[in-house]
Amino acid sequence: MPTLRFEKELWSKGLLRVVGVDEVGMAALAGPVVAAACLVTPDTKLIRRVRDSKLLTRAQREELFELIRSRVGRVGIGAASVAEIHRLNIYHASHVAMMRALRQIGEYDWVLVDGRRILDPAFAPGRHSEIVRGDTKSFAIAAASIIAKVTRDRLMTSLARKYPGYGWEHNSGYPTIDHRAALRARGLTPLHRHDFGTVKLLRAVENQLELAMADV
Repeated sequence: MPTLRFEKELWSKGLLRVVGVDEVGMAALAGPVVAAACLVTPDTKLIRRVRDSKLLTRAQREELFELIRSRVGRVGIGAASVAEIHRLNIYHASHVAMMRALRQIGEYDWVLVDGRRILDPAFAPGRHSEIVRGDTKSFAIAAASIIAKVTRDRLMTSLARKYPGYGWEHNSGYPTIDHRAALRARGLTPLHRHDFGTVKLLRAVENQLELAMADV
């Protein structure tokens, strides 16, 4: 269960404005990658139901979304578009989303980031720590994971109305069986990531067909 242990260690050193950051959508076949940042201070009270967003139901996440926003100091949300994912790759695009979320927080003293070592120069050394599986250990990171997940799920549900038939309203663009079947039946949308899994294979087939037709 996530606790405030990491946050308290920083508070004891005088680093009172601690931000937890997490992202969602890294493995999706479609849609942006979304990040959230949650600022916690020594006045922040632990919400014991908060945990890694993947361990919660959609209804539980929705309920906790509003509670988190009312309890933490500030919340920031950032995203990187499909075009940015194509241009930068998903690793760097996720960091763009994180930095955009952090900018909405304003002033802070330290950042706790979910994941392994960050090599992106956008994250200045000496002002952040990486925590492997941080969304299961740090309250601030777990809270950010819920904010990011709910935000992205809502966005993909909205986009499903523009591009119906892919099941984004329930699969959020991830490579579920129904999403992959819809890709084969309906083809690609502008929001599909060209270098990911099934999408990459379909693009290769489409390119081969285009070359074959050009030779006819």
